[in-house]
Amino acid sequence: MNSDGQDERRVVWAVVGTDIGPLLLAATPDGLVNVVFHATEAVRDKALERLAARLSTEPVEAPDSPLLAESIRQVAAYFAGERRDFELPLDWSLISGFNRQVLRELAAGVPYGAVAGYGDLARRVGQPGAAQAVGVAMGSNPLPVVVPCHRVVESDGGIGGFGGGLETKRKLLALEGVLPEPLF
Repeated sequence: MNSDGQDERRVVWAVVGTDIGPLLLAATPDGLVNVVFHATEAVRDKALERLAARLSTEPVEAPDSPLLAESIRQVAAYFAGERRDFELPLDWSLISGFNRQVLRELAAGVPYGAVAGYGDLARRVGQPGAAQAVGVAMGSNPLPVVVPCHRVVESDGGIGGFGGGLETKRKLLALEGVLPEPLF
């Protein structure tokens, strides 16, 4: 649209309230590019600085943007228990290599209400000894909830780590029926 090409890498964002707290959703013309947990003002500002640096453009708050509308609708439906699968275009530009390969396998191969082990995911991408590297990939997931890293658990039955915090992971797994709802 404008002559300097800015619209091609435009990044729009909005913060949406959910059962696990505020989520920052950011999108480019290619799709949803980032989901950030616990999007208080300080967390949001830091995430937007990181996005600006990584994508070489200043993110713009635009909760009514058509680039975000479907993501916001689907996230709301997921938390309302009305949607099990996200059908959104995703912009994978914040992640590459092995981490992207693992996250794409996770998104495609571990459905709602199911879990997979770190080692299982490593085997699925042809790297059977790379369970720890899968853990690193989960920790670098730029699209949590939508690319469901909360569904990856330890082979011994432990819940494993989670960038959004273990309470958030438990709530997401309870929403999907994998864990019982916490009593309090």
